[in-house]
Amino acid sequence: MSGVVEVIKIGGSLLAQPAQLRALFAGLAQQQHSTVIVHGGGAAVDNWLAGMGLQTEKRDGLRVSHEQQMPLIVGALAGYANKQLMSYAIEAGLQPTGLSLWETGMRCKALSSELGQVGICDEEQSQVSEWMNWLLEHSHLSIISCIGFDANGGWYNVNADNAAAALAQMLKAKLTFVTDVDGVYDQQQQLIPQLDSARYRHLCQQGVISGGMKVKVDSALATARQLRRSVRICGCACLTRPESGTTIVD
Repeated sequence: MSGVVEVIKIGGSLLAQPAQLRALFAGLAQQQHSTVIVHGGGAAVDNWLAGMGLQTEKRDGLRVSHEQQMPLIVGALAGYANKQLMSYAIEAGLQPTGLSLWETGMRCKALSSELGQVGICDEEQSQVSEWMNWLLEHSHLSIISCIGFDANGGWYNVNADNAAAALAQMLKAKLTFVTDVDGVYDQQQQLIPQLDSARYRHLCQQGVISGGMKVKVDSALATARQLRRSVRICGCACLTRPESGTTIVD
């Protein structure tokens, strides 16, 4: 693998916004560097669970993923959400390949017994796969669900922000979080152009940043620290407006 690689994490809430997704994939079709997409699909999971009379439980922005719920979670993320994004990519003239985290070379492990089948990247066991390198070298757009596996075939629901950050670190790639808001906001609901770790801790202590956004910024900061490179959190205009969003620096 050679050249610049960018990992773009697409928030699951964008699956309900076709116009924005079409614009995003149209922009990707004009990019000259290799791109990998990691996506969520929390709203789809919520709907599928509710349809079966099951409750959604979250702790600190992470979905508690009980073993009996995993078939629905996997179906919503690796099936429905993944193939929906592939459809937009094909429409834009791209060559998409739908993957789980396993095919990238990432191996996962349980995060906490209290969260059930929630996983994180097992850094000691993970390395970029030959298949992932081949896809990048042949200009395929990898669209990766946040379903992962361990070496024994155990499956895990990995938070998509954490998965994107871990993959960016594996690939030594740029990282961009594309979400349904324009970036990170302060206590006056003003967009923060640049956010460092000191101000982030202050905003967390005030309760300004919490839940899913806290998970996202935590992942962004860890990646910025590891790669010594800024990370961006922004809306779908990120490809045409490189100055938009919030730049995360360590």
